[in-house]
Amino acid sequence: MPGDRPKPPVHVVAAVLRDARGRILLARRTAGRDLAGAWEFPGGKVEPGETALEALERELREELGIRIGPARPLVSVPQAYPGKRIVLDVYEVDQFEGTARGLERQALAWSPPEKLASYPMPPADRPVVAALTAADRYLITPEPADRAGFLSKLDKALAAGARRIQLRAKAMAPADLAILARDAQIRCRAKGAQLLLNGEPGLAAGLGLGLHLRSAQLMALSSRPALAEGQPVAASCHDAEELAQAERLGLDFVVLGPVRATDSHPGVEPMGWDKFAALREGVSLPIYALGGMKPADVAVARRHGGQGVAGIRGLWPK
Repeated sequence: MPGDRPKPPVHVVAAVLRDARGRILLARRTAGRDLAGAWEFPGGKVEPGETALEALERELREELGIRIGPARPLVSVPQAYPGKRIVLDVYEVDQFEGTARGLERQALAWSPPEKLASYPMPPADRPVVAALTAADRYLITPEPADRAGFLSKLDKALAAGARRIQLRAKAMAPADLAILARDAQIRCRAKGAQLLLNGEPGLAAGLGLGLHLRSAQLMALSSRPALAEGQPVAASCHDAEELAQAERLGLDFVVLGPVRATDSHPGVEPMGWDKFAALREGVSLPIYALGGMKPADVAVARRHGGQGVAGIRGLWPK
């Protein structure tokens, strides 16, 4: 009826369980349920009067016949489905007692982490896979002032653990950018880091790099840019329309913001964490929070469904 408040989301919990070989347990949704046949992280609904951890312990005992040890939060994913909304709280569980069995006749599979993305999953589980397998920080480089100084700072960032980096050099001449990108590519590959090039699809394809699309570029496309196999395509997003376009094109991840006020976007109203989570609910993409972010904000971003944080000042070495 008009004026009725929207129903609160259904609270669901799930566990990341690992065996001695580091494989992660997935359970297949049985016939007769929503999204039957999809694979998911095992768990279930939180019942009235239960805490999330109490529900997790009960669900895994009833579904798998195991007793779990300590659990630590991984990510909380708000997700909208036709006719309902959920919040999926996911915990990592390092120890459990017993042998996991499908007590509700559900199929089980132990998957290596790098194979998780090959399983068809409900939308809420895709960000969980990303949280387990991809970087929680997305470093965006400042405009390079000089090549040697820039590469020295990049080396420091890589040594400190940066593993997903966007080379952003809007003012650089194309020939100079190509040289810098090759130098950065060599350094990133040596550390096993992903390098994405901002706004230059032709150069990214030619060098075998990933690509980060500006929001205007994103909205002008009708298909995902063609890159070398395995190279990611990402984009900058600011609203629900841009997020939906990124998902239609099959992008690998996006940044969303500004979450907080920043000097680089004066006069732009920050969306805050509540709006970030509300926008995150409408798509299944991994999303980095952008705008005034620091490494310490990764945990906050994860509590609102984010992959982690993206930024320049807060992540680039001083």
